Amino acid sequence: MRQACVQIVGAGPGAPDLLTVRAQRAIEAAELLIWTDSLVAPQIAALAPAGCEKLRSGNLTLEQVLEAMLDGVRRGLRVVRLHDGDPCLYGALQEQIARLADADVAVEVIPGISAYQATAATLNAELTIPGLVQTIVLSRASGRTGTPERESLQKLAALQASLCLYLSARHVDEVQAVLLEHYPAETPVAVGYRVSWPDQRLQLVPLSAMAEHSHAEGLERTTLYVVSPALAASGAARSRLYSPDHDHLFRPKLEA
Repeated sequence: MRQACVQIVGAGPGAPDLLTVRAQRAIEAAELLIWTDSLVAPQIAALAPAGCEKLRSGNLTLEQVLEAMLDGVRRGLRVVRLHDGDPCLYGALQEQIARLADADVAVEVIPGISAYQATAATLNAELTIPGLVQTIVLSRASGRTGTPERESLQKLAALQASLCLYLSARHVDEVQAVLLEHYPAETPVAVGYRVSWPDQRLQLVPLSAMAEHSHAEGLERTTLYVVSPALAASGAARSRLYSPDHDHLFRPKLEA
């Protein structure tokens, strides 16, 4: 008899071929698929087998989703909860795991590629350039749900790191105003809408035009902003790791 388990699976940024192998196998073996239909590409949900029960969760509350998962577990089904991107980022993961644990149901979390990674890859960009920026910050505008004061956008922007902002398009005017207090106006911003989907829109704009571009494109949701000096880096920067005068465990210093 199978142990009761729910798989919470990251569907990645949108393109089916950006699923991990483990995620694809979980979907293809699902007997009950509960998927965020407003954010996950239908081609990914279509990977589930013909006899799989499918429940769209875009209009459901957390309690309804959990009851559906528990009902599937009680019926002995392989339950897959499909999230967009990576479930560990803004996926209401913790509350689902906690409530499933209360019901003595084990959980397996399968990670997914996040939109910031897909965005950087599409731009052929590295977000950590030696001597320029070595930190990536993933965050969001405060909005209705708020953020802790210690993580205010003011404090994060002061780092001048590669800043990836999710769930922030509705607040882009306030976001731009705060960022301009810390980053130069010409700092590149990648504005990505549904990156890796067939209708992807991805544009590099200066920070000073971030809000104007967002309004012109009508962006309100499924939008990511990557603000980073790395997006304008020249090819002159070089990592010490591969420098001929830098020795390490796997490449000892050559004797003269």
